[in-house]
Amino acid sequence: MKAIKTEKDLNEAVYAFRSSRIILTAFELGLFSWLGYKARPAQQLAELAGVDPRACERLLNALCSLGLVKKTRGSFRNARISRERLVQGRPGFLAGLAHSAGQWRSWSTLSDAVRCGTAVGVRPAVSDENRRRGFIAAMHERASAQAPRIVRLLDLANVRRSLDIGAGSGAYSLALARARKTLRATAFDLPEVLELTREYVRRAGMLRRFAFIAGDFNSDGFGSGYDLALLSAIVHMNDAGQNQRLIARAAAALNPGGQLVVQDFIMRPDRTRPAAGAFFALNMLVATARGDSYTAAEIGSWMRAAGLKRIKQVRTPFDASLLVGWKA
Repeated sequence: MKAIKTEKDLNEAVYAFRSSRIILTAFELGLFSWLGYKARPAQQLAELAGVDPRACERLLNALCSLGLVKKTRGSFRNARISRERLVQGRPGFLAGLAHSAGQWRSWSTLSDAVRCGTAVGVRPAVSDENRRRGFIAAMHERASAQAPRIVRLLDLANVRRSLDIGAGSGAYSLALARARKTLRATAFDLPEVLELTREYVRRAGMLRRFAFIAGDFNSDGFGSGYDLALLSAIVHMNDAGQNQRLIARAAAALNPGGQLVVQDFIMRPDRTRPAAGAFFALNMLVATARGDSYTAAEIGSWMRAAGLKRIKQVRTPFDASLLVGWKA
């Protein structure tokens, strides 16, 4: 994220929201998908999308200025990047932009959230099916790219059973299963999320190697007998007390010699770096009751309180990093 050093930088940052909103609105209305590989006049595209023709043309003109759409003799067509990444059904389709559109709505409440110290009138991302699918698709898109590289950083020599707490699409469990052919994976998440997890695992052809446990990770049991428990992108949803209890329960589910892996934005002591984590702390402010980005010292203290030893931080090629603790 670019630091602001000049007046020009400041103006660009202040008005960056306009480009973002133009792209997200076109995505939500399905304009890129309606265009597909064809050239269409604004009137026809407006009829397909069910929107006002004049307003649709103004939006398309703005997309042309961003280089996402091209205009020739009054008709519009997708630019190459739009055909490859913004047309539904394409292999590279950025389904996660549906989640980004939801984030736009929650971030618009930031001023009130800072006044109140918590999220204001924002529903959880899993509260309805469309938002749930968009959220899980966004998480899957990112996790599928990162998970194989993260898994290579772990010691899997004695891991026979893994537990993925807040599994989402199951991308990390799938990566673990692919890395260790004898591993049995357990995915834990809310019942409505696990319906989607099963879809992703089925598409990967790995249902026979998976177990599924439905529940709330802040209150329900995980079972026992695991060699590795994973909390990937979970602790930022909770307050400190919830995390201490969650980590204690996750550690209790491990076999002796098992490991707990926390993956998240792990902040430096002054909480300004990594920059993505500082931004994400605000995302948690507008989207959760008391979520946050936490320091290595904070997460490590919860691990030690749970009886975990040999706690170490593992850097990754990404903004998030790992904290790993072992059960004696």
